[in-house]
Amino acid sequence: MSTVLSTAPLSAAERTARWHEAVNRTFVPLDVELLEREPSPGSIVSHQLGPLRISTVQAGPQVVRRDRRLIARDSRETVILSLQNRGTAVKEQDGRESRIAPGGFSLSDSSRPFSKKLADGFSFTSFQFPRDELRVRDEDLRAVTATSFPGDEGTAALLATYLAGTAREAGAFDHGVGGRVAATALDLLVLLIDERCGRFVPDAPEHAAASLVRVKEHVVRNLSDPGLSPSRIAEANFMSVRYVHKLFQLDGTTVGGWMRAQRLERCRRDLLRPRARDLGVAAIAHRWGFVSASHFSRAFRAAYGMAPRDWLATGGSEGRQTASEL
Repeated sequence: MSTVLSTAPLSAAERTARWHEAVNRTFVPLDVELLEREPSPGSIVSHQLGPLRISTVQAGPQVVRRDRRLIARDSRETVILSLQNRGTAVKEQDGRESRIAPGGFSLSDSSRPFSKKLADGFSFTSFQFPRDELRVRDEDLRAVTATSFPGDEGTAALLATYLAGTAREAGAFDHGVGGRVAATALDLLVLLIDERCGRFVPDAPEHAAASLVRVKEHVVRNLSDPGLSPSRIAEANFMSVRYVHKLFQLDGTTVGGWMRAQRLERCRRDLLRPRARDLGVAAIAHRWGFVSASHFSRAFRAAYGMAPRDWLATGGSEGRQTASEL
């Protein structure tokens, strides 16, 4: 269930007080300084997934600050990750100042003073959770606050992509799924912080879960490559082949079995599209990395209970459950 706060219906004179109230209700107590003579409308849409509160904020130029006075009033220890969607933010905490461009993100720790300046109209999505949910050392968290993490490289890119997708789908998750999604997000954040601080321990459960997400993302991006193999997956993710196999074993499957199921599911979807007859079964199979038509046909029949040509002819109406449901 979403919570929506908006100052759009209010007069410009009323917006300052209402916006300050909305920001403090959504986050921890903050001083808010609006930089426009007549404040632009602002909105906050929030969802709760387990311990993770997701809030998308849009508004005009402003500065928010948290000082020792506000910390003394409300000493909750909360970590806030802000993913910048539009506009640029300048974040300060723990002696650092960084500029966060669209697509990048940064962290704040509410137990110490920080500030954030947004000089123009902006949009960002925040992910906030209790400090004790993040299993990292205090000195390691302190080392990465007010640091700009670009959303297009390494583990930071994986985390940014995962968080953006989580925010888009947050309203559709039930309580159980939402909790698992939140746990994976936190595991990925732990992985990023530990990597940045040189404390990566591959066999830690949270690292294994985060590493599996990263590997699966890589596999999905490369399903069309017929040469995709455990060794190439391991090389691309800087892991040993043995560790890649171990990750999938912990997930109750195998590298080959999971990859085959993903390819079959995408072939199934394509066979239901209007242009499927023009493309043909062989072309669709090849598109998703199947080299042998006969092997594809056998695998498809085993998964869906009918040959791909029959599936194409009937629109899948007589097929069994999809691979994602098995």
